[in-house]
Amino acid sequence: MRINVVTIFPEFFREPLAISIPGRAAAAGLVEYRVVDLREFTHDRHRTVDDYPYGGGAGMVLKPEPFYEAVESLAPEGRERPDGKLLLMSARGRRFTHDDAVRLSVESELTVLCGHYKDVDQRVPDGLEAEEVSVGDFVLSGGEVAALCVIDAVVRLLPGAMSDHESASSDSFYEGRLSPPSYTRPAEYRGMTVPEVLRSGDHARIEEWRRRESERLTRERRPDLPSVPAE
Repeated sequence: MRINVVTIFPEFFREPLAISIPGRAAAAGLVEYRVVDLREFTHDRHRTVDDYPYGGGAGMVLKPEPFYEAVESLAPEGRERPDGKLLLMSARGRRFTHDDAVRLSVESELTVLCGHYKDVDQRVPDGLEAEEVSVGDFVLSGGEVAALCVIDAVVRLLPGAMSDHESASSDSFYEGRLSPPSYTRPAEYRGMTVPEVLRSGDHARIEEWRRRESERLTRERRPDLPSVPAE
């Protein structure tokens, strides 16, 4: 898989994409990252990527021209855009989910555009047919942090990226609900003990406990999930 990132802060991605699962996946040849500096596609001596919004108001808006030229630079010869999906990280976007990560993990290429400042000119997602995606109901300083979240969620699902696929298949949201609590040694710490059932060695009881705890937590904390079980 190839993942392209367009940003005004390319240095933001160098170390995070070189460590942990994203870094190991790249070292194993499972994914290739291309980080593009949006300012390389400006044509003035100040390398200007933003301007005042039409209609007035506070904040600055990222201009469309550099995004278009950056995306075109990533396209195969004779084409105007790269293969695969384009995402624009935006607080106005649809919330990114585990299902999206699964859907994108089978693409051969993914291009992520990072907004910054007040906003991105709407002609960027409209003209480039980029999905506007958000990682939550809050505003970040820029799309870089959100882009890293999306990239990590996608890359860890690539075959071979994780040494233990069973671990991934028991994560929260994998089956539309939250995962049960986890415990490790010691069995007792500061008066808090590991539930007896997890120390029993009875695998059927353990699986039943985990299922019930998963359902309980999903009902309590994420009743909005479509698979939340009825009591």
